[in-house]
Amino acid sequence: MSLLEQLRSRLRAGQVYRREELALLSASVDRDLRRLLTSRALEKAAPGLYYIPKKTAFGAAPPPEEKLVEAFLKTKDYLVVSPNLYNSLGVGTTQLYNTTVVYNRRRHGRFELAGRTFDFRMKPRFPKVLSEEFLLVDLMNNLNTLPEDRERVRDSMKRKAQELNRETLLKMARTYGKVGTRKLFERVLKP
Repeated sequence: MSLLEQLRSRLRAGQVYRREELALLSASVDRDLRRLLTSRALEKAAPGLYYIPKKTAFGAAPPPEEKLVEAFLKTKDYLVVSPNLYNSLGVGTTQLYNTTVVYNRRRHGRFELAGRTFDFRMKPRFPKVLSEEFLLVDLMNNLNTLPEDRERVRDSMKRKAQELNRETLLKMARTYGKVGTRKLFERVLKP
């Protein structure tokens, strides 16, 4: 078995690898990367980031979003929020977006990973798990950047806020909300 075949046998479909990880497995990583890329056994997700496509009935599939983000950030400390999720709140948002937002503490900017666009935003605080309460606060934080009917969304948000857990929503607004968002929720949820 050649050294290239040995390297290939250690790589798993659907996994994401950084160049430095592959360098530990190869004596000549750049040559082996070039060969694997040429044979389509390996795909480039971004500079220094590679993945093994998973074979499906519809062709080769890129790795899961969370594996790409973890390898890119070198951490599991992040939160993925798609603006499309705002539509699930039932507050009048209707747009569909091609960008996935990633709150994290390491990177900032728009990056394309394996053909998908990610908007990395550095935040000092974000929850570990996405909840309806956080999503509503996040929507209000970002409402001015969205092409939605803002007054209609604000009116619907007031009704939605009454359906959610008041204490949790206030905590989320105070912890993660911008100043205007905090004041809005304190006014709406006033006893």
